[in-house]
Amino acid sequence: MAEWLSIIGIGEDGPDGLGKASRDALAAAEVVFGGPRHLALIEHPDRRPWPVPFSVAPVLALRGRRVAVLVSGDPFWHGAGGTLVPHLAPGEWRAWPAPSVGALAAARLGWRLEEVLLLGLHAAPLARLRPHLAPGLRAIVTLRDGAAVGDLLRYLSEEGFGESRVVVMERLGGPAERLRWLRVDEGVAETASPVTAALEVQGGGRTVPRASGLPDDLFAHDGQITKRPVRALALSALAPRAGELLWDLGAGSGSIGIEWLLAHPATRAVGVEADPVRAARARANAARLGVDRLEIRQGRAQDLLADLPDPQAVFVGGGCDGALLEALWARLSPGARIVAHAVTLETEALLVQWQAARGGQLLRIALSEVAPIGRRRGWRAAYPVVQWSVTR
Repeated sequence: MAEWLSIIGIGEDGPDGLGKASRDALAAAEVVFGGPRHLALIEHPDRRPWPVPFSVAPVLALRGRRVAVLVSGDPFWHGAGGTLVPHLAPGEWRAWPAPSVGALAAARLGWRLEEVLLLGLHAAPLARLRPHLAPGLRAIVTLRDGAAVGDLLRYLSEEGFGESRVVVMERLGGPAERLRWLRVDEGVAETASPVTAALEVQGGGRTVPRASGLPDDLFAHDGQITKRPVRALALSALAPRAGELLWDLGAGSGSIGIEWLLAHPATRAVGVEADPVRAARARANAARLGVDRLEIRQGRAQDLLADLPDPQAVFVGGGCDGALLEALWARLSPGARIVAHAVTLETEALLVQWQAARGGQLLRIALSEVAPIGRRRGWRAAYPVVQWSVTR
């Protein structure tokens, strides 16, 4: 099909900032879609706002007519272009980007964009920042509206980074552009949308380590948690890779799934937990640590396997028995990685039996910590854990 859709990045200065090709495409369009703010910047006889909730269906319904859509800056950074193009064939569309908010902010501040964290928080929780917060971090984040600036300042202060420097940027790239330099503890006056904030993080807040095996006290739990050293060995065996999906069966506090998701922004995870209190706690841990994409399903693992999307890796941390392993082996595709832990002798014997029949590796993890013995100290041993790791 011939080209019919033009995806045009437009800035706050409206058509004056568009190149000739973008202006020509806009002039040739029979219908123009965009947000109310963008549509107000142009003159056109048939201007149509995006539906609420957002959908590209009205655009696709006009396939074959000359249609233009207006988006902020780069159409493929949190823009409608990334939603539209998967529905289109090559040759049906063309895009003309304008400077992205990241490019505009970096140009105002003189920051190297390749050294800056870019986050779209206009439709995401502020906790998405949490894994990244560390002294010295520079970040450019988009925000929902002017009120969200105050929310951001409070969040940084609550997390212990109240000494951070924030540049509040309103209406970047337009005639009403305004920049204000603030400290987190100074507060902020009324702010106009669209709004972006540039952060230079400072303060003594707790940082989230990048290595596997986060401290146990970063997770709320009732004791049902894979302890830090054992978790590090489990993540090493699970070997998370970009784009892969993990099943965390017997999720408990959600620590395994959370660390899997922290390994890469494109990883995915589904946790299964029978206890409703633990399931709620796992969701809260994930949200607080910035990986709210952890999906927790409540119920018995064996009952839910058929409805779960196909994984590349599975962790069995609790409730492992022969029936579950049989169901897993039948359900998984070749190449899927399984890591199962055992603490009891009965489950250990089961894993030994399965390793003899199916292969893989067995690892016995015996850890001891220093503990007081009267006025002196000695080694206190934890229950040993047996780990079976195998590729289906």
